[in-house]
Amino acid sequence: MEGKLICLLLSVCNGKIWKPKEVPKPKTDDLQIELDLDDEYEQALDTAEEAELVDLAAILGLHSMLNQDQFHASILNKGQKIGDRFESIVHATKPKVLPLEPDNDTDVDKTLEQVCNNDPSLKKLNWNNIRNISREKMKRLFEGLKTNTHLEYLSLANTDLYDVSAEVLVEALKQNKSLISLNVESNYLTGSMIRDLIDALLTNQTVLEFRAANQSPSILGNKIEMEITKLVEENKTLLRLGLCFDVPDARVRITEHLQKNNDRIRLRRIGCEP
Repeated sequence: MEGKLICLLLSVCNGKIWKPKEVPKPKTDDLQIELDLDDEYEQALDTAEEAELVDLAAILGLHSMLNQDQFHASILNKGQKIGDRFESIVHATKPKVLPLEPDNDTDVDKTLEQVCNNDPSLKKLNWNNIRNISREKMKRLFEGLKTNTHLEYLSLANTDLYDVSAEVLVEALKQNKSLISLNVESNYLTGSMIRDLIDALLTNQTVLEFRAANQSPSILGNKIEMEITKLVEENKTLLRLGLCFDVPDARVRITEHLQKNNDRIRLRRIGCEP
């Protein structure tokens, strides 16, 4: 019996005893940094509320400890809310209720007669958002624009303008030499009509700003965009163009050309025209 017990103990203790590996202790800096504050600072920090510490964290640039409202309040020097804490819940800011824009009260018939009669007192015409203008009045406006020599700004955004009426506008742009800004955004002009309008600007090259974005349909197409790009590159006076392009090459080339036109104006202003 004793011999069997000894053999059993020897078989149990035959393997190696497992010992965990020693993990090296992290090294600590030998230099101990002591922050010596004045008694006034220590007393102020001991008695400061957490809202004041939040404001102090914003001043020190510890923005990761703050939420957006706390950071914005510190930038505007408004102070933190009473009871504000570092773990305060961010609540959505209520949007400001803005009043609706008033309706455009421009007298269509009166201003139409002024354009047709070449009234020198009418420099700007804004028919934006007037939706009940007939096509006959639109065409008459563009016919009057052909001989007008005083109108400088024409804005026809959201006026239900179609290609049929815009065809007369194309001819008017080829004859008019006083217009410097044209806005036909948010209408129903096709890409080919927008191309024709930009092509008409080359005749006199007096228009500095042309805006025709947000049309229905909104997609111009690759072919139209590249044709518009070539026309814009031929225009030496256009400074601002309001159009959305999907082709990256068109966007880059037009942006670079408009920048060149603006630089040319700047050099001319300082007397260094090339």
